[in-house]
Amino acid sequence: MALEFTDANFEDIVIKSDKPVIVDFWAVWCGPCRIVGPVVQEIGEEYSDKATVGKLDVDHNPESARKYGIRNIPTILYFKGGEVVDKQVGAVPKQVLIQKLEALL
Repeated sequence: MALEFTDANFEDIVIKSDKPVIVDFWAVWCGPCRIVGPVVQEIGEEYSDKATVGKLDVDHNPESARKYGIRNIPTILYFKGGEVVDKQVGAVPKQVLIQKLEALL
């Protein structure tokens, strides 16, 4: 299941995680985000034991979006050891997102 990341919990859940983390930066009004959202949810369920997967609403959490230079959504950042190690901008097939995650496991 995909978690809900916020500016308040980002440090504890994402940066301090001992597992790879996928963060889906999205917004309610974003059409492509509605396509990617369910895919991220599926990946969260399938990889719950190997990775932390969640979503961050850029409208409600502008600090994190600004810190990571999110200009287009959906943007998916891949974190490992508290650092951004990969990025995907725009709606892509599930397999593309999984390949990037598998590379971090």
